[in-house]
Amino acid sequence: MQAAATVTPAQIPELLLGLATVRPVFLWGAPGIGKSSLVRKFAESLGLECVSLLGTQLAPEDLIGVPQIRDGRSVFCPPEAIARDEPYCLFLDELNAASPDVQKAFYSLILDRRIGSYELPEGSLVIGAGNRATDNALARPIASALVNRLTHVHLQASAHDWLVWAGEHDIHPWVTDYLTDRPDHLWSQPPKTEEPFSTPRSWHMLSDALHSFGRDLDEHTLAVLAHGTLTPAHAVSFRGYAKIVRHTFGIGAIIKGEASWPARLEDRDLLYYLAEAFRGRLIKELPGRKEHVSPAVRQTAHRAKSLLVQLAEISVEVARTVIADDADGLPVLPAWFLVEAARDMPRLVEARR
Repeated sequence: MQAAATVTPAQIPELLLGLATVRPVFLWGAPGIGKSSLVRKFAESLGLECVSLLGTQLAPEDLIGVPQIRDGRSVFCPPEAIARDEPYCLFLDELNAASPDVQKAFYSLILDRRIGSYELPEGSLVIGAGNRATDNALARPIASALVNRLTHVHLQASAHDWLVWAGEHDIHPWVTDYLTDRPDHLWSQPPKTEEPFSTPRSWHMLSDALHSFGRDLDEHTLAVLAHGTLTPAHAVSFRGYAKIVRHTFGIGAIIKGEASWPARLEDRDLLYYLAEAFRGRLIKELPGRKEHVSPAVRQTAHRAKSLLVQLAEISVEVARTVIADDADGLPVLPAWFLVEAARDMPRLVEARR
């Protein structure tokens, strides 16, 4: 299902308060962005117990129950997890990953709030959640009858919201500081191959591991942790950031001429991170139009070209990342700067075309 409009985690509680209290809601979103925890926290805020059913682990009889004979008639007895006397929040996690028969079993529960003769207590909520087929996650098409029984909300990851949450939940300072500088690394599109990828969940996992190893964490173990939880490019960048933290080595010192680009092969991850930081600094400081260039900015541009030459002497590949186009093939650095860079460093600019 495609999202015409999305919401951030911070907007979810108020939205669910208005929606889920009157109609069943289905929360769509990529893996690892916190759908389940948001629903549990919302239920807790209302003083309701959150009962989670995982669609991939259910059979139809797990919902409908098993028949018993009462007064000569068969009666289906719903399971204890559902049949409760007090109002609660029924969370149908990975609903769209359930088999078609299980999805059908949910129809009456979602629309009529009823399973057999059992009816959900007044004040109960029904909320479903699932991943999108575009996320390369386990997902089956939902029948139109079920789609039409739900209000659909599309959740997107928000670095701002997650960093606020992280500040309240003892997330490792390396993680929070890194994502403050690189909020675009909080989440990445799930890959088509079997490899880790960055999500709020995976950054939380990395934080737990960093806390566990503490100050004795060595470079090899850090590499194992980062590459075991994050998108490969993000893992390399994070390792470079960790080296900066440990050795008080930053892009500011390089720009001022107080330090040089790290040239050792074993510091290539650090070099990539510094190149990304350098690119971000140029995007922020260089104006889009040349007529807006002040003497101070002209000096910055001159220094930047000099640093690019020095960087290219160490690695042309890394230097190219500084002036590279964005994911859509559009330049991110001003055209006037790229023209000057082409004059001074033709092999770099030609390579980006």
